Formats: sequence, structure tokens, C-alpha cells
Amino acid sequence: MPAIKLETHINAPIQLCFDLSTSIDLHKISTAATNEKAIAGTTEGLIKLNECVTWEATHFGIRQQLTTKITAFDSPVYFRDEQLKGAFKFLEHDHYFETKGDTVLMKDVFNFQSPFGFVGHLFDRLILNNYMRKFLIKRNNTVKKFRKQTSGS
Repeated sequence: MPAIKLETHINAPIQLCFDLSTSIDLHKISTAATNEKAIAGTTEGLIKLNECVTWEATHFGIRQQLTTKITAFDSPVYFRDEQLKGAFKFLEHDHYFETKGDTVLMKDVFNFQSPFGFVGHLFDRLILNNYMRKFLIKRNNTVKKFRKQTSGS
């Protein structure tokens, strides 16, 4: 099963980084290229434990929906979202936050698997792993950008 691990350093308070990462509104901004919209569940503001959101977006030219649920939540150090319904056979995304001096180390561990057996496995390795890595990096860079606007530095 593919796993994407990212580390992002952000010069901001840990609570701000956590809140920006749980913001439905900021996620919409970071995914403007795929026209992602929150269409059901928690559709704005900060998502919390046991809350769900259904996203509608276009990826690889295909309009699709993905419903995730926050299944673990320990503000401001950790949360997990998991797919309940969508294109993936399996999706689990852990978000960790740790203060390191004047910065916050934000870690993503994104585990996923496509359906369709061997063909899905090839798609994961050849295409989807890189696509999802870029998607997550863009989201993290949006958190960094809005950190500056929110904190004024």
C-alpha cells in the first residue's frame, strides 16, 4: 500500500497551523485547480472529531465525490481523516503537529490504495503517488501562505 510522508516547517504558532489544516474554507482555496467543493456534512469552518465532509472535485477528467470523517482529534497536535466513501479502496491521512523552536513541524502520513487489484496497484505506483504528493504539498504551501496573512508576518 502506498504511503506518502511529508514534513513541512511553518513559522507560526501550533494552534494556528492546526486550525488552518482543519479549515474547510482553506481546503477549498488550496484545491481551486480541481474545482473542489464541500457539498455535504461540514461545508465551512473548522472540522472536528466525528464530523464528515463530502467533497466533489474533478481529478483526471473525472467528476467524483469523496466523503471523509475525522476519526481522531487531539488539538493542536494530531488529527486523522479517513475515507468513508469514494474512489479509493482505502484512504487514511494522519496529520501531526510539533513545535520545534520558533517553528511548527507539520507531518503528513497519507496511506491510500486504489481499487482494481493489479491495475490499481500499477496506477498507484506510476501515477497516483506523485499526483497525491503534489496535491498535499500544494495544500501545505497554502497553509504556509495563509499563516503569513493571518499572523501578519
